[in-house]
Amino acid sequence: MFRLFKHYVPHAVVWLALIEFLALLGSAEGAWHLYARQAGFDAGDLGDRWLPLATFALANSLAMMATGMYGNEGLRSMRFATARLLAAISLGVIFLSVLGFLLPTATLWRANSLYAMVFAIMALFVIRLALTQSAGTDAFRRRILVLGAGPRAARLAALADQPGSGLEMVGFVAMTGAENTVQTAISRQDIPNLSDHVVALRAGEVVLALEERRNALPLADLLRVKTTGVHVNDIASFIERETGRVDLATTNPSGLIFSDGFSAGQRISKVGKRLFDILASLIVLIVGLPLILIAGIAVMLDSRGPVFYRQPRVGLFGQTYDIFKIRSMRTDAEAGGKAVWASENDPRVTRVGRVIRKLRIDELPQTWCVLKGDMSFVGPRPERPSFVDELEKKLPYYAERHMVKPGLTGWAQINYPYGASVEDARVKLEYDLYYAKNYSPFLDLLILLQTVRVVLWPEGAR
Repeated sequence: MFRLFKHYVPHAVVWLALIEFLALLGSAEGAWHLYARQAGFDAGDLGDRWLPLATFALANSLAMMATGMYGNEGLRSMRFATARLLAAISLGVIFLSVLGFLLPTATLWRANSLYAMVFAIMALFVIRLALTQSAGTDAFRRRILVLGAGPRAARLAALADQPGSGLEMVGFVAMTGAENTVQTAISRQDIPNLSDHVVALRAGEVVLALEERRNALPLADLLRVKTTGVHVNDIASFIERETGRVDLATTNPSGLIFSDGFSAGQRISKVGKRLFDILASLIVLIVGLPLILIAGIAVMLDSRGPVFYRQPRVGLFGQTYDIFKIRSMRTDAEAGGKAVWASENDPRVTRVGRVIRKLRIDELPQTWCVLKGDMSFVGPRPERPSFVDELEKKLPYYAERHMVKPGLTGWAQINYPYGASVEDARVKLEYDLYYAKNYSPFLDLLILLQTVRVVLWPEGAR
């Protein structure tokens, strides 16, 4: 897997994205020549039109990322990929139309854009069809050998069995006699040479999943495997890479302390993130003001009570601040004065509230908190102080999620929509720790793009 700014992306996905980017460039270039021929003018040198070609390809590539075309479902299902492809190209053209109004020389002409869109849909459809018909999902599968046959190894087997995992467990090796959870495992005593066994299975990676590592690490075996060019990984790092979560069950404090993560305080990244938050929050507040007014009137007509409500939340370094949202629940939602977890199809939500929650309109006033500096656009969702007190007692490392600013959207929100219990909070904490540990502007961009997917295809809006 490629590691792009501390975030792992499968090699096959990177190559696919590059091929499709080139196809988009080719579509724009073909559209340019077709229009030039129809209009009867010389197409000119490629260097004179590189900017509109590049903006077309880049805008549509980002739109494809935003609509989930490089996710598991987009890589497995041709039907899913086709539907999202049409949505992505449409989003890309809309964005380019707005950009063309502001910077006319940076985009293709309208006739060119239409031709380029048609060429792009055809080219990308053929690429995806050829991929699914020839290599299928095998192109994205990686061969893994697991050292261990206990409950931890069984977790890896279950992970590989999930649809679209991209993993193929080619074997399990029981390193001790006490490991017998995975029945198909081969005993280490029955393998004369482990490195030869790895090569014979064509494994691309070996994962260490021992139940007890103290005085049990097979260092000689691991060294021989490493020298054959096969990557060796431990189960905690492997699960983090494959799931985008810091697995609490296999992570220990020393693993977090000596990792290369938790560098969100780097000055350049911090300043850049703050500048983006200020600019983006100003734009959203200005553009979203009509929506806020319309939603506010609808709330007033639908139910009695204030349009907005404020609520204390825990922010950076555990400090409390007030958030502002458009009211989407009844005024007696917490009549007893005790904080209550939100739930799917929550009966406390009003009719208008359901709509503005699905469209995320109720969140718009929180951009004021972003502008003030209490929040960021991207970060862990802030929780109420009473929930934080409860969760810090029950979940390890929960306080560490407050080492970065809370956000309007986050890694947990785009990967795990629901959170109505302590167990849900545990899963979301694993995603939040991954974000805090692996923060980079690239990860922020990825989250913002995927937020578009969640808004367009609501998956658990509350």
